[in-house]
Amino acid sequence: MTAKDDKKKDRCCDVSGRYRVESLITVDERGQTVLPKEIREKAGIRAGDKLAVMTWEKDGRVCCLFLIKAEELTGMARDFLSPMARDFVENKP
Repeated sequence: MTAKDDKKKDRCCDVSGRYRVESLITVDERGQTVLPKEIREKAGIRAGDKLAVMTWEKDGRVCCLFLIKAEELTGMARDFLSPMARDFVENKP
């Protein structure tokens, strides 16, 4: 196993991870929600943290919403794009 594999293994936003309903939240009339304190603490979310809202669409409608810490999303994008960038540079005419 390489250091890169270890890094991916440590990422918490891996599609092979475990998913479950943690709580139910309500959207108020202004479109705002509150993440329960227990979930914020478990996820290490603090005031001022940036969260990316990701969606999953099926048959033209959004059926799932995901909140991912911005730094996790950046790491995921880097892992996804790095091999393509490397191939581009290596195969550049």
